[in-house]
Amino acid sequence: MREQNADPDEIARFDRDANDWWDPQGPFAPLHAINPLRLDYIEQCGGPIRGRRIVDVGCGGGLLAEGLAERGAARVDGIDLAPETIEVARQHARDRYPAIDYQAVSAESFAASHAGMFDTVTCLELLEHVPDPASVIQACATLVRPGGSVFFSTINRNTRAWLFAVVAAEQVLGLLPKGTHNAKAFIQPAELGRWARQAGLDLQDLTGLHYHPVTRHYTLGGNTRVNYLAHCRRPEAA
Repeated sequence: MREQNADPDEIARFDRDANDWWDPQGPFAPLHAINPLRLDYIEQCGGPIRGRRIVDVGCGGGLLAEGLAERGAARVDGIDLAPETIEVARQHARDRYPAIDYQAVSAESFAASHAGMFDTVTCLELLEHVPDPASVIQACATLVRPGGSVFFSTINRNTRAWLFAVVAAEQVLGLLPKGTHNAKAFIQPAELGRWARQAGLDLQDLTGLHYHPVTRHYTLGGNTRVNYLAHCRRPEAA
């Protein structure tokens, strides 16, 4: 695994928008909209969040981490390599969720000192932003305990995904700032499944995430041709 698996330009871009993380109408509005769906998927596939120890890899400003804490996780760790973004997450959680532990550290470095310590690992909307997604997947597999769950979400790599996730979302509808995504970095489900197996994880489920422009709502289910979520499990120790 890489010790420093990051694109400095990506980190700088997210840090520039750090103060807007908690604005539901700002550049991260789609994440606010899909956060309940992500949390429901985690509970549907991995069981109740309550009482679990969870790490959110690539936590950003803490939207998912706070949602996990809200649903009763025993402890939530959030890690991200964007220092300004991590500070925003700390400040926002300080009064309501002081037990969330945020650290500006890579997944690989964190995994080296926290192997097998988590019931659940989440890594959502991160893999398409790092140079070596397989390394992050390996780190997530290292972090989870035997029998625990790992969740990923990313964007498929095909013409339809480029049209919807880049052309429509960034250039036409303005759902995301222009330049948020590089379509060449998108990940096909077969690739994610292969990297998961190489990391010792069993792929349990793939589910599509869909935006409906007329109703302006998101739903889960159906095809994985654009955005999708994946549930993996680390096998029980023999």
